[in-house]
Amino acid sequence: MGMPTPEDASFIISGSINSSEDGESVSFSYVHLEELNRSTTADANGFFEIKNVPKGKYTISFHRIGYQTLKQFVEIDNADVTLTIRLRVSTLSGETIQVIGENNELTGANLGHASKSVSGSDLRRNLGTTLGSTLANIPGIEQRTLGSAPSRPVIRGLGDERILILQDGLSTGDISDQTGDHSVTVDPIASSEIEIAKGAAALAYGANAVGGVVNVVNNLISTTLPSKTSGTLTLGGGTVDRGGSGALNLSTPYKNFVVNTHLNGRLGGETRTPEGVIENTQYATTNNAIGVSYVKDWGYIGGSLGHYISDYGIPPDPRGHPSGVDLEMRKFTYALKGEYILRSSFIKTIEADFILNNYNHREFESSGSIGTDFGLVTSTAQLRAKHGKLGWLDHGTFGIWGEFEDYAVIGAQTPDANSYKLAGYLIEEKQLGGLRLEGGLRFDFVRNTPVEDDPTSIIGDIRTRDYTALSSSISAIQQLGKGFSIGTILMHSFRAPSLEELYSEGPHLATFTFEIGNPDLEAERGFAKELFTRWQGKDAFFEVAVFHNDFSNYLFAQNTGRRNNRFPTLNNFQFLSTEALLYGFEVQGETELVNHLVLGASASFTIGERDTTFTNANGNQVTETRSLPFIPPFKANASLTYNKDGLEIGSRFTYSAEQERLGIFESRTPEFFLVDVFAQYRFTAGSYLHTISLRMDNVLNEEYINHLSIIKDLNLEPGRNVSLLYRLYF
Repeated sequence: MGMPTPEDASFIISGSINSSEDGESVSFSYVHLEELNRSTTADANGFFEIKNVPKGKYTISFHRIGYQTLKQFVEIDNADVTLTIRLRVSTLSGETIQVIGENNELTGANLGHASKSVSGSDLRRNLGTTLGSTLANIPGIEQRTLGSAPSRPVIRGLGDERILILQDGLSTGDISDQTGDHSVTVDPIASSEIEIAKGAAALAYGANAVGGVVNVVNNLISTTLPSKTSGTLTLGGGTVDRGGSGALNLSTPYKNFVVNTHLNGRLGGETRTPEGVIENTQYATTNNAIGVSYVKDWGYIGGSLGHYISDYGIPPDPRGHPSGVDLEMRKFTYALKGEYILRSSFIKTIEADFILNNYNHREFESSGSIGTDFGLVTSTAQLRAKHGKLGWLDHGTFGIWGEFEDYAVIGAQTPDANSYKLAGYLIEEKQLGGLRLEGGLRFDFVRNTPVEDDPTSIIGDIRTRDYTALSSSISAIQQLGKGFSIGTILMHSFRAPSLEELYSEGPHLATFTFEIGNPDLEAERGFAKELFTRWQGKDAFFEVAVFHNDFSNYLFAQNTGRRNNRFPTLNNFQFLSTEALLYGFEVQGETELVNHLVLGASASFTIGERDTTFTNANGNQVTETRSLPFIPPFKANASLTYNKDGLEIGSRFTYSAEQERLGIFESRTPEFFLVDVFAQYRFTAGSYLHTISLRMDNVLNEEYINHLSIIKDLNLEPGRNVSLLYRLYF
């Protein structure tokens, strides 16, 4: 097939972005073409341009600090499109305007509540040292922690492998979904946006993302050609660990090439609490990468190289490591991405990506010897196509996905093992007046293979296990008029047992556990249901969601309460399966009380239960309903914010209830109340945009405990912290 000519295949969407109040240019807006995942940043004069766009109907979102997010729907037929965008000064953090075309349809829109994003002032205000801490103020999201560096998001009580974490839509290739001492190899400091996807759209990335897909957007491999060199410089620091951080993102065009350079580093000492320091919680992390893209009218092709290096400590625990454990983490990443635009009226684009992650971390005991050495090489490839109208359906995506994992552990009896995964998926969309439908199917085959079978192992017959399953999801949202909408998400998920769940056999001192796998485990199956409603007014918004996640075979590590014979200071943690149920609600809203003064509030609550069968004192089999471990308690937030002329000042109040619904051998955590204050200021000087964010967390230096902290029995959470963040856009 010959290369299509620009006239036949692709077009340009360009325009200017101005303020609706005074008509002045709005500089450095983040522009995102959602259906093709293209993005760019407007220049200092508010001009933007997205090239290589085929015919079709699209949604473009415009984000800018201090302005209301706007979604513009456009249709490209046989000519370039020029837009004049007017952004309204924002006082609400949750606002999004949808601009309807002349046909009065919401064609091409993202599926309302099925996706959330954190960007702009919200991202600056909540930016933490980890991805988990950055997202922890969103209703329904908490963070699992073990000291300063190891942190991972938990959504509605679901964590680990039930949440997929991606960077620019690609696998991170780490083992943070295993246990709490393994950190996520993504630093949010240089991200432009963090997306949280649920429903059918999540099936493109995995059948196990019943909790959701978290995608950190860095745009390392450019999909469009910028008009000139641009970037951001970020500097930050905090007092609670006397830490500092810095990041430089630079995008440089040269003819049809774009070179993106990302450099960042973070350094911190031991974390301080109201009772003193948490020993051995220091960290030093750097994450650097370079990406090169070749962009033409037929599409683009690009690649990137990156490395992530992190050295951090795990606090002491008298049950397993009284002097603490030190971790050295290294990851090297090689990625390729490309897109080809077709002339066909049915197939619009063909996309392909490949990523190789070579991950290793070593856990050093106090003597300096290596306790455990983890190695994982992950190769992931995907080929997908986006099509136009197909019979009754408006448009959709279909693709194939494959992954190979080569996993090895030194320092335990866990056997080396490989995992082979192959999947095909189909996602379709349909608009029926004010009703938008999205549905998806995904078929997965997983083969987990130990390097050597061992039928005599003390944990059972270690052997190759095969798993196959069909997963599905349906999402719907109905526009009711006058700003009201209602919707639902249904998802039938599948998760094959991980290599660790099947084959683990050995001590893990960093989490003071002796992990025992179960090679007889069957696949985890879940049925997730969500019902939500939203109202968006001129100066207020409100949304509420209820959810019900029913698992017929929920996999987790159960603390048996029994000491291990070989390591008597460690308890045995046995991987097992059970029926489980997680359900609850989320509610949030904002309203402008008077000019520029906004009141916000949110609340979330999750209950996690499982059925367990045991033999009572009379020798009878009894089935009881018990709580799952590590389920977050009820939490409520309230905030008051003043926002005018680039200045934002506010406070946030957080209440967390006592958690009395406890898993076996899990300790209760008391209620607490926190007060935070923050201020942000932005100003333009010449062709540069400056943003300064000052925040004080835990103003009252409250003593409190995070129920999802693995060291909650030993240490309090951080005390008062003053942090400063400066970002320059150029």
